[in-house]
Amino acid sequence: MALGMKRRCALKQLIGAGAVSFFARSLYGTPDAGEEPNYTIHSESRLVVLDVSVKDSRGALVPGLTRECFRVTENGRPQSVTIFDNADIPVTVGLAIDESRSMTPKRGDVITAAETFIRSSNPRDEIFVLNFNDTVRRGLPAGEPFSDNPLELRQALDRGRPEGKTALNDAIVEGLQQLAVGRRDKKTLVVISDGGDNASSHTHADVLRQVERSIATIYAIGLYDAEDPDRKPGLLKHLAAISGGEAYFPADAAGVIPVCRKIAREIRTRYTVGYVPKPENGPGMRRIHVRVSSMDHRALHARTRTAYWYGTE
Repeated sequence: MALGMKRRCALKQLIGAGAVSFFARSLYGTPDAGEEPNYTIHSESRLVVLDVSVKDSRGALVPGLTRECFRVTENGRPQSVTIFDNADIPVTVGLAIDESRSMTPKRGDVITAAETFIRSSNPRDEIFVLNFNDTVRRGLPAGEPFSDNPLELRQALDRGRPEGKTALNDAIVEGLQQLAVGRRDKKTLVVISDGGDNASSHTHADVLRQVERSIATIYAIGLYDAEDPDRKPGLLKHLAAISGGEAYFPADAAGVIPVCRKIAREIRTRYTVGYVPKPENGPGMRRIHVRVSSMDHRALHARTRTAYWYGTE
């Protein structure tokens, strides 16, 4: 196997105050047990690193594309792709599970779905669990922020108990903060809830601000009852869209299981695309558009975050 195939680009991410910023360091990292050696690219430039999903006209995921297939614009201006990877690389993942009282009859299916997600994910992913109702609690033991052990993660899922209201905003904010300290270069938050927020200290505006300043991709699963006055599917759709993820609304709790399997597969086939943004536009929101084309496929559609906050350190 070629040396370039054995080495995977591991970008070290630093999120500055109010900025999505990344710096690659010129040193070789120590691989985890069983992993191939990694290396990092030496650069003093700020990088924007995108997590990109590509589907064809039938909605099927498209693996195996090359760097030349991707075109990136920022605020309408073409950008040169300097980082590219199409491998199934490990990810930092957060599972935020609604444990409000209304989840009681759905809980068995949701726990099974979360386990299905874990089993379908890359074995080297580092995962954490947040159980939330009136408050947000971490499922793993104190001092253990992440795990790749299915048994430990199952125990973390079981530590929740359905009661109280729904602090959805607080769970998303804490989930994004926990993702930021993970070791993996790609970050994903999976949120499963059956209601809108009615117990958080964080506002909708707080959540949007955190999402805009994070590099995480959000997948949301809404188990809404039609008569629930607190349900806000538009919020989950918006958060997923701006972060480059997707929102799902299965008809019943059993439908969460195939959705979680689908999300795990998509995470493992997403592309890493990075570029060096031009600083002359100054700080503020910058709009991103990624277009994909290939001679072997027609009408490809790329999904990634739609904007990020460019700020000063």
